[in-house]
Amino acid sequence: MADHAGVADEQVDLSRRKFLTRATIATAAVGAAFAVVPFIESWQPSERARAQGAPTEMDLSKLEPGQMATTVWRRSPIYVVRRTPDMVQRIAGHDGDLKDPESKESDQPAYAKNPARARSDEFLVLVATCTHLGCLPKQRFAAGELYASWPGGFFCPCHGSRFDLAGRVFQGSPASVNLRVPPYSYPNERTLVVGSDGKGAA
Repeated sequence: MADHAGVADEQVDLSRRKFLTRATIATAAVGAAFAVVPFIESWQPSERARAQGAPTEMDLSKLEPGQMATTVWRRSPIYVVRRTPDMVQRIAGHDGDLKDPESKESDQPAYAKNPARARSDEFLVLVATCTHLGCLPKQRFAAGELYASWPGGFFCPCHGSRFDLAGRVFQGSPASVNLRVPPYSYPNERTLVVGSDGKGAA
């Protein structure tokens, strides 16, 4: 009888030991998870770093031809337009109507000083604030949408500034310079990084 009771006690102790071991392991795992999350989050740019210019990424594969998406960099909205071949063709033919057709402003990236004002004809990347008083120009991509000879582009409803499909400002607009092109790069064919020209954050 005593032997039977001793075996029963040993089984209870063994069961209790297994339970306590599992509980300790589970508690340690939960504690480790709580400790790791802030550590991993510390790898991400802080809000302050993003405001000061930490790069922002966009997945270009989700943007259909002819569409525009908006992201944010340095607290400024950024327009990203996936131009169709027709839109690219409509960039040409109206240089005489523009204030700065060759984008000679010195503070623009070198890759903004071509007719498309971009690293590639397909994607246009612009700081989406009017260079007059900082309003948000609206997309008016269809030819003839504003008037018969309108080639498509952007129209600022605040004071009437007009920009073509490369962000170049038209004569007669209150804005004096073209829409700004931010530093950007393509680490791969489907990813856009705004705020880095491939050499580091700007």
